[in-house]
Amino acid sequence: MKLGFIGLGIMGTPMAERLAKAGHQLHVTTIGPVSSTLLELGAQHLETAKQVAEKSDIIFIMVPDTPHVEAVLFGENGCAEASLKGKTIVDMSSISPIETKRFAAKVNAAGADYLDAPVSGGEIGAREGTLSIMVGGDESVFNRVKPLFDVLGKNITLVGGNGDGQTCKVANQIIVALNIEAVSEALLFASKAGADPARVRQALMGGFASSRILEVHGERMLKRTFNPGFKIALHQKDLNLALQSAKALALNLPNTATCQELFNTCAANGGSDLDHSALVQALELMANHKLS
Repeated sequence: MKLGFIGLGIMGTPMAERLAKAGHQLHVTTIGPVSSTLLELGAQHLETAKQVAEKSDIIFIMVPDTPHVEAVLFGENGCAEASLKGKTIVDMSSISPIETKRFAAKVNAAGADYLDAPVSGGEIGAREGTLSIMVGGDESVFNRVKPLFDVLGKNITLVGGNGDGQTCKVANQIIVALNIEAVSEALLFASKAGADPARVRQALMGGFASSRILEVHGERMLKRTFNPGFKIALHQKDLNLALQSAKALALNLPNTATCQELFNTCAANGGSDLDHSALVQALELMANHKLS
């Protein structure tokens, strides 16, 4: 297939590489450099989203936030400046469910199909093709794009209509944040009480408290490997979406708000670009104690 891919960051690059390795012709654009691997796989680097849309049948978008998606779609030299009739837009960014519905309506009015398909699984999942993909859109469009999703992920679910994929991703980010906070508290408690947090983690991995967060991010906390798989700044953005949506729904999310404040503490101390497992540093500051 002739595919477009817009946004080649930590997640977008390995995802695009997997599509290229599967034999698809890729047209790409991004604000930074394009990986040499992707170019060696035959990807064509273009200057604008409009050019990518002109040359592609299905256009994937993987950018940081709602305004970036809007600019890619409807800004100067955006996709909508090309003829979109008969094409499919697949937004795999994590953005506002409300704005997603508006974007989908505008794209549909231009004669194109639209899927919101945010992902979970981080950089490792993107590299290994094991992402969870939460899709919102028409079932027939989903079935058409599904073989491409299969290249990128393992747990692929059509959640509902446009916007429902993004709602699912917001729910995912609430769960992930609260689990990171729980693991941080548990390991910090064990450490300050005088136990070896590494051995406590090992013991917990065999019980009901076991989780992917305890396995992966617990190890990151202990080894202080906070190079980003998923940046704190991006998780702040996702929790902001959750809290804004909760306000609109007259819903209280007290523990989500607490996690956001802990991320805010990390950001205030220069940690915006660290991995979200570095949330533990906010609790360490308050405890005047580091995991050891």
